[in-house]
Amino acid sequence: MKAWIACWNILAKDMRAYYLKPPNISWGLIFPLAWTGMFFVRSGSGLDSVPTLLPGVMAVSVLFGTTSMLAVTVTFEKKGRSFERLLLAPISLELLMLSKTAGAILFGVANAFVPVLLAAFLTDLSGINWLTLIPAVILIAVSSTFIGLLIAVSVAEVFEAQTFSNFFRFPMLFLCGLFFPIAQLPVWLRPLSYALPLTYGTDILHSSIHRPPHLPLTLSFALLAFSCILLFAISLQKIRQNWIS
Repeated sequence: MKAWIACWNILAKDMRAYYLKPPNISWGLIFPLAWTGMFFVRSGSGLDSVPTLLPGVMAVSVLFGTTSMLAVTVTFEKKGRSFERLLLAPISLELLMLSKTAGAILFGVANAFVPVLLAAFLTDLSGINWLTLIPAVILIAVSSTFIGLLIAVSVAEVFEAQTFSNFFRFPMLFLCGLFFPIAQLPVWLRPLSYALPLTYGTDILHSSIHRPPHLPLTLSFALLAFSCILLFAISLQKIRQNWIS
């Protein structure tokens, strides 16, 4: 019980100190909406393109919101050495980092549904399969958060974390099927697409809204969940090497 109280206090502190700050709002909400607006205007297809673009903007909102959050929370605390003091808390490292990343996961999930609310005013969303969409959003938020965690524990400054994050985030816009089908990519790029967890989450989102999935849903969910476990394990190992050993 004391461990869970400690986790809640860590989450509450991060919510007060970091969440809904201007950088997180701009990267997590404004940028994805602006990006989607560009495609919307460029396509010239009117409201008919909303269901096609919605999965992509949801995934981008999650990706940029979660990674931006971890770049701020973890990197700032590392620089101020409060992260090292946090590691002395009398709870397991796994539980500690889950509490540290829980806020970013919740932030990412909330970000995903902002475009859905906006799209509801533009088109009919009654055909959405919420039973697959909601778990997919949660897993995308978890995997994106753990990508951000791995980046944050690998650099020293906030600007380094943001720059390193962009090294992964912007290629994902084109490689993960968010706005361009993977089938349209060059053959030599497709293996890289399928090495990225966001590819599977995006496929589930697309299938939940407007088209059949390219891969079996059970396979996509399994690979997405495996990516979450792998990224978290690598992040924990890096923390143990740099701060505990």
